[in-house]
Amino acid sequence: MIGLFLGDTDFSNIVLNKIKRKKIEYFIIDFSKSGKFKKDKNSHRISIGRFGEIIDLIKRKKSNKVLFAGKIAKPKFSSLRLDLKGIYYMPSVIKAAKLGDAAIIKTIIKILNNEKIRVISSIYFNPELAVKKGNLTKLKPSLYDNKSINRGIKYLNKSNSLDHVQALVVKDNKIISKEDNWGTKKMLFQSKDNFGGILIKYPKKKQDLRMDLPTIGLQTLKDCKKNGLKGIVLKSKKNIFLNKIKCIKFANENKIFISIR
Repeated sequence: MIGLFLGDTDFSNIVLNKIKRKKIEYFIIDFSKSGKFKKDKNSHRISIGRFGEIIDLIKRKKSNKVLFAGKIAKPKFSSLRLDLKGIYYMPSVIKAAKLGDAAIIKTIIKILNNEKIRVISSIYFNPELAVKKGNLTKLKPSLYDNKSINRGIKYLNKSNSLDHVQALVVKDNKIISKEDNWGTKKMLFQSKDNFGGILIKYPKKKQDLRMDLPTIGLQTLKDCKKNGLKGIVLKSKKNIFLNKIKCIKFANENKIFISIR
């Protein structure tokens, strides 16, 4: 029996569908904004402030491991109704929230570990979503592109593990724009006047790779084309790549390179 903390984005659906195909017993704790899994008979809608209820459910289901998939939005703390364990644990979650979404996730993992509940990788059942080193497209980055890419990777490797920077755009050996809490799409729009830029999307420094892996899909490729970017760089086995075949086809048709480092 596996416990699934599911949020928004297509990734959560892909994970759930794979588990269903493999006929693995599961239950869902639905953390999506709109309750997107409410029609599933195994779904439970529980507030993040009710840690006692969440932990009791996991133990009642005799599950000793859980995974997180999809975007889990930061709650409005002032409106949360807390149970006893929520009262006990919530101060640490609120404190973490000041450091960013990644810090909230790390704190929740610590809480679950405290309760002897193991968090496994979000792609445990979907290893095919992690791509290996190499060039996926006909077009490859030039030697000049590689100088810009190396500059961007060095910056990301030095960035704060709790900030929002999982992605940036580079061009002409310069960092053109950096991702903030508004996400990659907004950053790409801000880069639209820099035709020929390159998107680099890497995990944060010291990021917990069991969850919140940087994700790209067909919409990312379309946003890159719309805003004039010429390539995407990902980290080997450290990114979630949705609709890979469609993405590669789209990239080839639009002369965009996808390079895995």
